[in-house]
Formats: sequence, structure tokens, C-alpha cells
Amino acid sequence: MNATETTRRQRRKEARPAELAAAALALFVEKGFAATRLDDVAARAGVSKGTLYLYFDSKEALFRAVIEESLLPLIDAFEIKVEALGADPERLLRELLVEWWERFGSTPLGGTCKLMISEAGNFPEVAAYFNDAVIGRWSALLYRVIEAGMEQGVFRRGNPEALRQMVFYPLLMRSVWLHSMAGCVACRAAPDTYFDTYFDVIFRGLLAAPSQENP
Repeated sequence: MNATETTRRQRRKEARPAELAAAALALFVEKGFAATRLDDVAARAGVSKGTLYLYFDSKEALFRAVIEESLLPLIDAFEIKVEALGADPERLLRELLVEWWERFGSTPLGGTCKLMISEAGNFPEVAAYFNDAVIGRWSALLYRVIEAGMEQGVFRRGNPEALRQMVFYPLLMRSVWLHSMAGCVACRAAPDTYFDTYFDVIFRGLLAAPSQENP
């Protein structure tokens, strides 16, 4: 075997965990966690089951790989953005929500939300990991931005946790719908003005009145 072939095989070996995680994500979203078998994942990735076991010994380990490969870097990037734009909470909140949708909610990764809703009761340890690694960190970021906006007089005073839920849940539900009912029934696609309307409604309720900004 020449040096070029050796290098190619080494690169292929290094890329394989990510390929297996991608195959697992697709099957988890399509079939559910319980119904997905390791044989299915191996077949989708184009490898033998023995090869899969060289990297992962269970579906739970594969699910963790999906999170670690795809979602944790995204959460890390969101946390960096919060540090960089903390002085402008309105812009920061808008950018976080748009990026969440474009990089998560509207992509195959968004199917993990539907997956957890349907499978959490049967796989509590998997759900707990997802909550700690993803949901908890993302929720804390939104809470932090809303709370900071209140302290700066940009957002109206209120319960930051209640406002966080009201701000985010419409996007979350849209993602769940996209990865569930949208594939089963005829429904209208989101209009091009969806985000314009969404943010108009959100910020009309969230922004402080002029009298609050300049007492």
C-alpha cells in the first residue's frame, strides 16, 4: 500500500464516527429511537455492524455522538455571540432566534426535539442528557439575554422565564411540526414574511415603552 492510499484510509477512518452519527440522526428522526437498530445505522452508513461497534457500543452512545458532533459546537457559538453582543440585547435576541432556526430548527437536527418529545418517557437517561447538554444551555442563554435587556431598560419588566418561553415556543413548535405533521398532511408552507411577522409581534410585546426607557 502506497503512502497516498494509507493517508486516504486514515482520513476515512477518522471521518467514520461523524458519518455514523449522521446516519444515526437520520434514522432516529425517521423511525424513532426505540425502532432504530444498530444494524440499520450500519447499513445506512455503508459499513458492517462490526465496524460500527469499533466506535459505538450502543444507541445511547450514538445519540451522544450526534449531540457532540452537531449541537454542542452550535451551543458554544451561541454562547460566544452572547458575550460579544451583550450590550445590544434586542439585536442579540433577534440573531439568536434566526440562527437557531436556520442552523437547527429547520434542519434535520431539529428532529431531535420531536424525538425527545416522543421518546423521553421510555428513555429518561437519553432525555436527561439532551436536556442538560442542549435544552438547559440554550434556555439559560435566552433567559440571560432577556434578563439583561430588562436591566438595561430595553425590554419591559416581567418574569424572564415566562417571557423566554413565550418568545421561543412558537419557533420550537414550528420545528416540531416541520419534522412530524408537515410530512403527513397537506399544509401551507411558512410564508416569506414569517420572521418579519414573528419579530413584529414578539418585539411589540417585549420592548419597553418610551416612558420606561427614559423615566
